[in-house]
Amino acid sequence: MTTFVLVPGAWLGSWAWQHAVDALQEHGHTTLTLTLTGLAERAEEGGPQTNLDTHIVDITDFVEKNDLHDVTLVAHSYAAAPVTGAAGRLGDRLERVVYVDSAPFAAGMRMLDLMPPEAADQLSQQVAAHGDGCRLPMPPFEILGLSNSLDGLDEDQRSVLSARATPQPFGTYTQRLAGPVEPGPGVDRVLVACRDFQGLLDGGVAMLAFLNHAPWRRFDLSTGHWPMLSAPADLANILHTAVS
Repeated sequence: MTTFVLVPGAWLGSWAWQHAVDALQEHGHTTLTLTLTGLAERAEEGGPQTNLDTHIVDITDFVEKNDLHDVTLVAHSYAAAPVTGAAGRLGDRLERVVYVDSAPFAAGMRMLDLMPPEAADQLSQQVAAHGDGCRLPMPPFEILGLSNSLDGLDEDQRSVLSARATPQPFGTYTQRLAGPVEPGPGVDRVLVACRDFQGLLDGGVAMLAFLNHAPWRRFDLSTGHWPMLSAPADLANILHTAVS
């Protein structure tokens, strides 16, 4: 059986994984989650100093302080950035890295690089106006849905997501990822592509072409960008298959 460490995306905490955790544990896996600094129950720990390095340290410290080995590290969405950094630092503690509707970052990348300059400017304006200059509130669903599929989220799930989301420390979006970023050569590499990412992978986006080839293994999941909420059992089944 596998030891999973599940890392939530922007605005989320460990709570978002609960149904997927239950399903993975039914398969017999050890399944751990962590909330990153400044989010959910750790919201008060965040501040202007919270950045991408903070979240990389969160992940590496969690693995090392719990003395975990043969870890499968799972990143959802934004978490791809700190998980990439952590994967480059965990050495032989890491057995596998899984990106859920996301992809590894290259050294020097930052979250704001993934959007047009005008969109990045709008986020900065929101942070200045509504986030004390250092926090990014979760946008309303009509805005989120422009860039991320909401497929599979019913009204109850949207209500939970909206109620429990916490502003994202904006330093995690503005800081560029420093190396090392490559996991060891023997680390298994898995991609779970939901509808958002399937279109990019199948559409021939040059910077993502490598994900369709070995050593990467791709699993498709027909749901929107938050599969741990919209299809937790299906996501757990894919993760179980990927490690079996």
